[in-house]
Amino acid sequence: MKRLSAYLEEAYLEESKNTHMEHLEDAILNMGVEGAKQAIDYLRYVRDMLGGNTKAPVNVTVKWDGAPAIFAGIDPNDGKFFVAKKGIFNKNPKIYKTDEDIDEDVGDKPSLANKMKLALKHLPAVGIKGVVQGDFLYSKEDIRTVDIDGEPHITFHPNTIVYAIPKKSELASRILASEFGVVWHTTYSGSDFESMSASFGKEIAGRFTKTKAVWSVDATFSDVSGSATMTKKETEDFTKILSNAGRIFSRLDRKVVDGISDDPDLLLRVKAFINSKIKEGQRIRNTKSFVRDLVFHIEGHYQKQIDAKKTEKGKQTWRDKKTKALAYFVNVPQAEIIKLFDFYNLIVDAKQVLVKKLDKAKQINTLLLTPKGYEPTGQEGFVAIDHQGKNALKIVDRLQFSHANFSPDIVKGWQK
Repeated sequence: MKRLSAYLEEAYLEESKNTHMEHLEDAILNMGVEGAKQAIDYLRYVRDMLGGNTKAPVNVTVKWDGAPAIFAGIDPNDGKFFVAKKGIFNKNPKIYKTDEDIDEDVGDKPSLANKMKLALKHLPAVGIKGVVQGDFLYSKEDIRTVDIDGEPHITFHPNTIVYAIPKKSELASRILASEFGVVWHTTYSGSDFESMSASFGKEIAGRFTKTKAVWSVDATFSDVSGSATMTKKETEDFTKILSNAGRIFSRLDRKVVDGISDDPDLLLRVKAFINSKIKEGQRIRNTKSFVRDLVFHIEGHYQKQIDAKKTEKGKQTWRDKKTKALAYFVNVPQAEIIKLFDFYNLIVDAKQVLVKKLDKAKQINTLLLTPKGYEPTGQEGFVAIDHQGKNALKIVDRLQFSHANFSPDIVKGWQK
């Protein structure tokens, strides 16, 4: 089986870049036994943090639904300031040091080019040291004024979520006076772009020089109202969920748990099936039915590939892949696979408790724009990060945010 450290290098950016992050509940699928242990540990740590234990070995950051991603800082090769998109980590890094660099690469995308030019113009004044990564929230042209529940709000809508602030507030005044806004979440260190390593969960904007042109915010979680603190009863109920998950996990055979993570094709198909249910607004309810439908899904996927091939050789290649993918369900008792997804479900239950609790601390209203108007929603989600700032797992209400992200009924910022 792929060891935890190896997987983290690929999926959690321990080696270098913040380009992908996995859902907490998928840890058992991605990393088998080690992933299951990590998921339980992270849930315990966040529970302890919300219970007032400041020594809990995790930090939590808020996932803002910003776009596009932006990198900024000092090029270690020549000491010059730059801004960039994710092309910064190409074999030949794509970075912008002049407006001409921006026009050459994204001149056919006026909104994106404008944001990059604003960043290149105004970010040098904030005093960035090294390299940082964040997400655009708005430029001045993106700000709208709308009435929400009879009160004027300013809004910005970078992607799926609409952020709304009462127009009379001090925060709205600061945003209206700025040229653009950005949320920062990752810092990088290294002698060149290829070897840079990422660190999460650290204060970034708080270390910058404040300027009128740039509204910067950190992704770090802050419960200034105390509303996200867990009561004794809430802690006890949450602990019961984790205890039930632990009991199931203790009875699972390692080959059952590791079997999915050991087979990349099978892992891909299992996660694809789960995502298809989320797109439909469903979560796993009846685990016995889920496992049955999962097998049908995998069989159907490979049979479709077999039927599409013209030659016998091509068909046989996909028959072999089908046999290999289904071997797990042949060799492992169905009751054990059902228990694995019972564990998965309990991790989701525990995660949902934390998401709802953490969301109570938000300082800015979050909404979805539908054809019928604005609807309240939670934050995009949160990220639990170890104290070294290297390993991270997403804590997201997938039936709320992920479903909305997939839904054609939700108006996205870029669609407007």
